[in-house]
Amino acid sequence: MEPRVHDAGAAAGVRPDPRPGPPDYRNSTGKGTAVTRSFVSVLIVLALAPAPASACTNLLVTRGASVDGSVMITYTCDGEFHPRLSHTPAADHAPDAMLEIRDWSGELRGAIPQAPHTYAVTRLQNEHQLVIAETTFDGRPELRNPDGLLHYWELMTITLQRARTAREAIAVMTGLVAEHGYRSTGESFSLGDTDEAWILEMIGTGPGGDGALWVARRVPDGMISAHANMARIGVFPLDDPENCLYEPRVADFAAERGWYDPEGGEPFSFRKAYAPVTPQTLRYTATRVWSLFRRAAPSLDLSPDFHRAAPGAEPYPLWIRPDEKLDLADVIALMRDHYEGTPFDMTTGVDAGPFGSPNRWRPMTWRDDGGAVHSWERPISTQQTGFSFVAQCRGRLPDPIGGVLWYGVDDTYTTCYFPLYCGVDDVPSSFAVGSLDEFSWDSAWWVFNFVANFANLKYSHMIRDIQAVRSGLEDEMIARQPAVEQAALALADDRERLRRYLTDYSVSCGETVTRRWLRLGEDLIRKYNDGYVQREPGRAEEVGYPRAWLRDVEALRPGRFMLPAGGDTIQTVLPY
Repeated sequence: MEPRVHDAGAAAGVRPDPRPGPPDYRNSTGKGTAVTRSFVSVLIVLALAPAPASACTNLLVTRGASVDGSVMITYTCDGEFHPRLSHTPAADHAPDAMLEIRDWSGELRGAIPQAPHTYAVTRLQNEHQLVIAETTFDGRPELRNPDGLLHYWELMTITLQRARTAREAIAVMTGLVAEHGYRSTGESFSLGDTDEAWILEMIGTGPGGDGALWVARRVPDGMISAHANMARIGVFPLDDPENCLYEPRVADFAAERGWYDPEGGEPFSFRKAYAPVTPQTLRYTATRVWSLFRRAAPSLDLSPDFHRAAPGAEPYPLWIRPDEKLDLADVIALMRDHYEGTPFDMTTGVDAGPFGSPNRWRPMTWRDDGGAVHSWERPISTQQTGFSFVAQCRGRLPDPIGGVLWYGVDDTYTTCYFPLYCGVDDVPSSFAVGSLDEFSWDSAWWVFNFVANFANLKYSHMIRDIQAVRSGLEDEMIARQPAVEQAALALADDRERLRRYLTDYSVSCGETVTRRWLRLGEDLIRKYNDGYVQREPGRAEEVGYPRAWLRDVEALRPGRFMLPAGGDTIQTVLPY
């Protein structure tokens, strides 16, 4: 029995709760079993009525679209779980070793031949700077194959241990499902290395089927792309193997099922055939892509019509050219978004409460008294995020230094990213411990989660305190990056010293962030105690409510709080 996970955009390296414990991936020989616990943990996508509760957002930035020539991949892994960060070292395996695939309960599903050598992996970036991220689009439910062996998170994990480049990763992933079967629903993968960024979209062939149906497209240099729980590849070229790869039967299979008419005069579209959308799914998914694109390229003046399901609206392009090249700070900022400044701004209106909170509690949808369906917006930044990262892949530097995961936990808007270099062999302990079962100040996730939740009491005030601390830490670590890497380059000929230097630095950054966030939480409790604001310790101020919100109260409850005639002299301080 697999665990229930709400809003699950799960990925390799995530250990959710509730549990039983994680599955084992074992290296077996005919003479016995040597057990090696992998960093993979299993999550299940739970479909919640009236729509699947899949989550996650990815942004892909090519070398020519970044200031420093980095390929950058972002990932928000959104769901109700407590992530535990871990590192898996490289390893050699016996020729007859097998990799067992087990369910969350530990039940053996099957096994595949182990690779002779597996690469080191930290979260979802390996020692060769290959990074893989994902979002779930589900697609046609009848194409899920419960008889397939491999879920998407297992594909990601196994591939990171076996591939060095994005192109190799596509070959590994599609080869694995062709041989062993694909078990998940529809998935969009982001794959990046030091030279290229690719999108791979995959869906199964139904119960008892073989392999998977898929198409992969390289994002042209100078462009950025994004996906957020909606299949993004539509029509694709059939004769450009340098830039587009696909399963040979991908169109014929759809035609056989009646989802595509080869004689209809229109080219085959993967998205139309395998992932039809509804107004609700468009709002849930396409709004995030629109917001990433509109902020990176305001000159395009992209219309909201498509994500609002306007009849005849054109889908957003698979990729765009940003108005200006993006640096690391730009990309981090793009992943912090509640549609501020747009008609869909989640920090305004009566639904944001008196202090402009962008958070909306689940479920996402409800029916009014007349039966009509309503839906909250689904932003890029959400309280349901377990962990997120911005991955840098830089070919101008040796792999241990060039690959960096800027990693954070909980909501992207209230997290603080710190660097994890490719060359590390350990992770900060505060990011590797904890459980949903028990609050702990030793867990970075709980520390960040506490600060984010406490901020909801007076969001518009507290978010400024959070941003000040966050910006100070992130700006300092980004500014320090060139000097850190110059020092690392001086150690490049001594692999052991380089490994220790990068590990010590990365772990130190992570633990510093956790300690500072713990102090921030304490400061917020003191400063905003009982609804007051102590701008100076011991001097409480009554700040009340914003006038705009009071107008809403007056309109919704006319006369309820009005004093009778003669009560128009306001006494600002009343006795307790």
